[in-house]
Amino acid sequence: MEPNNNPETAKTAAIIPAAGTGSRMGQKRAKQFLNIGERPLLALTLEAVQHSHEFDAIVMVVPESDVDYCWKNIVEPLDDPRGLIQVIAGGDRRQDSVRLGLQATKGQFDLVLIHDGVRPFITETLIHRVLTEAKRCRAVITGLPATDTIKEIGPGGVVLRTHLRGRMWMVQTPQVFRYDDLIRAHETAVKEQWEDVTD
Repeated sequence: MEPNNNPETAKTAAIIPAAGTGSRMGQKRAKQFLNIGERPLLALTLEAVQHSHEFDAIVMVVPESDVDYCWKNIVEPLDDPRGLIQVIAGGDRRQDSVRLGLQATKGQFDLVLIHDGVRPFITETLIHRVLTEAKRCRAVITGLPATDTIKEIGPGGVVLRTHLRGRMWMVQTPQVFRYDDLIRAHETAVKEQWEDVTD
């Protein structure tokens, strides 16, 4: 699909990867389903994305065993009169879940925003900023300047080099890409068997 650079007509999808097991937290339930107050964390994230009114589709990617739970407990309580929200089963790795989310959009969108399901404090202002910049720059990521000293470690725990902290950033989401660019990257990752792509 030829990218549409017109801010007034570009179609935009949001993909919310949330298929992780949350094993690092040591909880019985994956962290995206833990409650903040009386609502699952993932519900707060979805609501924040939906309320921005910037999207023509929202694809939530969750563990296969939780698809029905998410429809009943996260999507149905929201007002979605345009039917923008889809819930699909994700993959074993984050990169698989993002790829499956992309495939679910069927190439019908110019821009795709990726936002982690466990980051509920995304704001409408930030969403608008990254989408606006993506129409100008092809791809936009968010991040924070590193505040700690970053060491590169080699075999046996030997320090290879110290990176200049002023040039290091900790990348977060949301991230926005042109659909064609991102699906091509994921197709290459599958073809060349890239492993553990975290970003």
